[in-house]
Amino acid sequence: MNAQPATLSFRPATEQDIPTIQRLARQIWRQHYPSIISIEQIEYMLEWMYSTEKIRSDLADPQARYDLLLFDEKPVGYASYRLEPPSAFLSKLYLDPELHGRGFGRRALERIEAFAKENGASSIYLFVNKRNEKAIRAYLRFGFEMEEAVVNPIGNGFVMDDFKMRKRFANV
Repeated sequence: MNAQPATLSFRPATEQDIPTIQRLARQIWRQHYPSIISIEQIEYMLEWMYSTEKIRSDLADPQARYDLLLFDEKPVGYASYRLEPPSAFLSKLYLDPELHGRGFGRRALERIEAFAKENGASSIYLFVNKRNEKAIRAYLRFGFEMEEAVVNPIGNGFVMDDFKMRKRFANV
């Protein structure tokens, strides 16, 4: 099992990867979120967050990074994060649930933290659904702390009912 994380790699996403990101999002969200939010909200958020135009815009942002996570060269997840001085914002980090528990999420977080520190950020923050206990535990293990509870309307009668979490860096 120790050798498995060595087969994880990262590659900056390009416009040619948009269909792959969309496929991964549909697969991961439909597998992971039904016990957390309604199917209707999942489908709404997939359309809203993963439209071709939205991903293209994210890819074009000079302050942002969009990575594909590859396991044995096969796309199995993605991460999107950007500088928002004095912090970095982790917008998306998703991995095929079949691969949870192998250290891949930790490796992605280490990459994002390195990016943040290299660019002078003093912390990383993110939003996570209050009912996404597995992700909350993972972020806490990685050194994130609860900052506040937030509820943001996203349209169509839906809200994102999240915790804002932050990891501060000691010596930037």
